[in-house]
Amino acid sequence: MSEVSPVVDDAQIQRAVDFLRAGELVALPTETVYGLGADALNADAVGKIFAAKGRPADHPVIVHLGDAEALPVWAASVPKEAIALARAFWPGPLTLILRRSDEVPDIVTGGQDTVGVRVPNHPVALRLLRAFGSGIAAPSANRFGRISPTTAEHVQSELGDKVSLVLDGGACQVGIESTILDLSRDTPEILRPGAISPEAIANVIGRHPAVRQAAGPAPGVPRVSGALEAHYAPRTPLRIVQPPRLRDVLNMQRHSGARCAVIAHTQPALAGEPYAWWMLPAEPAGYAHDLYAALRAADTSGAALIVLEAPPTDAAWLAVNDRLRRAVAGAGHPAA
Repeated sequence: MSEVSPVVDDAQIQRAVDFLRAGELVALPTETVYGLGADALNADAVGKIFAAKGRPADHPVIVHLGDAEALPVWAASVPKEAIALARAFWPGPLTLILRRSDEVPDIVTGGQDTVGVRVPNHPVALRLLRAFGSGIAAPSANRFGRISPTTAEHVQSELGDKVSLVLDGGACQVGIESTILDLSRDTPEILRPGAISPEAIANVIGRHPAVRQAAGPAPGVPRVSGALEAHYAPRTPLRIVQPPRLRDVLNMQRHSGARCAVIAHTQPALAGEPYAWWMLPAEPAGYAHDLYAALRAADTSGAALIVLEAPPTDAAWLAVNDRLRRAVAGAGHPAA
């Protein structure tokens, strides 16, 4: 099994730096989810990420930076809008898609002419990045297509000895992946929704970004992490039901003899209900924070079906509903 650091002190940061410089993998906490990190300028090291995750080779990975001053190393040009957004939201859960520099290995970008970059808002990640002194490629530290990890224990249970060191930074503050904003073309476009909303972006750059709804990239649109129709998925089949139908669906499952795991946000479990039951906060930020941990717990509960009470569909829930739609599409399938 991989080594998990119970306390991330200077010695552990240096140990992580040594592993990265040796071309090995280190799992690091961010405010969104835990990342599986490698030296982003070492193509062989980044290749180990793909092998550990079972990730297709044409899927780009996001490069994490210690500060925005490093952008010219990774981007061929840095538009004014990127500078303004970096000042407003970095460190934070916003990934910018920019035209790549010649320094970036093809394996990082999936062979594209763009690269995704961000500065994470987690003290452990920032200490590691600044001690390492270069970019760290770090997609989520889980098997490809599965539920992203929000604790060090999630990483350890899923990847085991595929990673040399797991830096334990506690539970992730945001709990879902970053907003991905494409600035490589004339019109800004959100390719993956997250905690930074379209409205917040518009307030900074003075124009409202488009929000991509279809699965996967359209021709000419950069491929990005987490854009597949099936993603963030448990192995157990997942069904999303509207709140008024929740009890009826559970009664039908009970009569069929199938054990259910329930994830709800408005309806608590009643006395005597024979279900594993998780109550999530009824507001979007708290719900997002708890979602992946609840899905992982439900997935290992022994249930034959996960029943999830549908959240609201207004704009504040855009990122949550994006993850749930993709989770339903991938649920119940063997690991990649």
